[in-house]
Amino acid sequence: MKTFHELYLEILKREARGGRHLIEDYNPYHMDCLLHPERHAPVIHTETCEECAYERACASSCIFDAIEEQAGKLFIDPEKCTGCGVCVDACRLKRLEANKDVLPVLKAVREQKRDVYALTAPAFAGQFGEAATPGRIRSALKAVGFKGMVEVAVFADILTLKEALEFDRHVKSHTDFQLTSCCCPVWIAMIRKIYKELVPHVPGAVSPMIAAGRVVKKLHPEALTVFIGPCMAKKKEAKEPDIAGAVDYVLTFQEVKDIFDAADIRPETLTEDGKEHSSRAGRIYARTGGVSEAVSRTVEQLAPGREIAVCAEQADGVMACRDLIERIRCGTVKGNFFEGMGCNGGCVGGPRAILEREAGEAAVERYAQEAAYRTPLENPYVMELLARLDFGSVEEFLDKSDLLTRDFDAAM
Repeated sequence: MKTFHELYLEILKREARGGRHLIEDYNPYHMDCLLHPERHAPVIHTETCEECAYERACASSCIFDAIEEQAGKLFIDPEKCTGCGVCVDACRLKRLEANKDVLPVLKAVREQKRDVYALTAPAFAGQFGEAATPGRIRSALKAVGFKGMVEVAVFADILTLKEALEFDRHVKSHTDFQLTSCCCPVWIAMIRKIYKELVPHVPGAVSPMIAAGRVVKKLHPEALTVFIGPCMAKKKEAKEPDIAGAVDYVLTFQEVKDIFDAADIRPETLTEDGKEHSSRAGRIYARTGGVSEAVSRTVEQLAPGREIAVCAEQADGVMACRDLIERIRCGTVKGNFFEGMGCNGGCVGGPRAILEREAGEAAVERYAQEAAYRTPLENPYVMELLARLDFGSVEEFLDKSDLLTRDFDAAM
């Protein structure tokens, strides 16, 4: 078995930039990013940016004003950067890249001082090949050294139920509306940092990622949790002051693929270790419109024939999200449940997805169709988990759930 240092060196050698490998010729900044990713923004420079032939396109693309010029060099503010990835696409010189948590994660799983659990995003379906089923991915992660794999889609189920109950409780007229709090940290950051007056319309629910991390740590207090998904913004979300500690590290699908490749682990060849308990509702969170569809169907089951059903509009992509919020503010859009996703197509279009967006969406839809249950209300595993978490009633679930709620004021 390779040491984690040997494994990581192989991963670095795969990442050529500008005709050379990152392992060669990097400066102390790069070393600190590798050893201490928590100190840095979700997006980092692969090369020093001084002169730019494209008039700082990265800085002008950032709606959060996270890229600043200091002494003639660009600086990415870790406090302001959300990890949306727009700047990475805007940089035609390809000098920006996602920060990486690979080294501390490999160190944790190799040392085995604590059990390390992988929390896989709903968008994971198909990302490691058609033959790499969820059960085989679980086997592959265990081969790396993880104690186990938890599907975050199960917690998307739980948050779907919470969102539906919140909607049924609070949206009483055609002028009321709810902004979904689930899923996308870029959407939430946009509301929280730029459109603060809309925060009261956002139920104080954590994302499925944070819910998964908190529940795993409640059931296994000494565990380390590692979220795996297509999103750089999750690296920032995991550090938000009011929810920090639920998820210790965030790996992208590309980082995990690099680990599999370097360790010569081929998920498609491994045995099935299947324990999937999520419903269709939780699995479709991975694509635009999935949250709205999941909540809508759950509301219909909660209150059949209710006069006000979920009338939703969705936006995907940072600019589309901003446009939708502006129209909400101006009152020029109709609806009572609004969903935003920072990436085109939703999580399947994330900046560190392996599959092309359309293929990722098709894989998610196939996986959703395989689900034994349509909604969390039909899913006995959701009800069993809520019982294990001591939720004895709907009121307790909504009002006394420290595990599933967050304080947006503390996150400011």
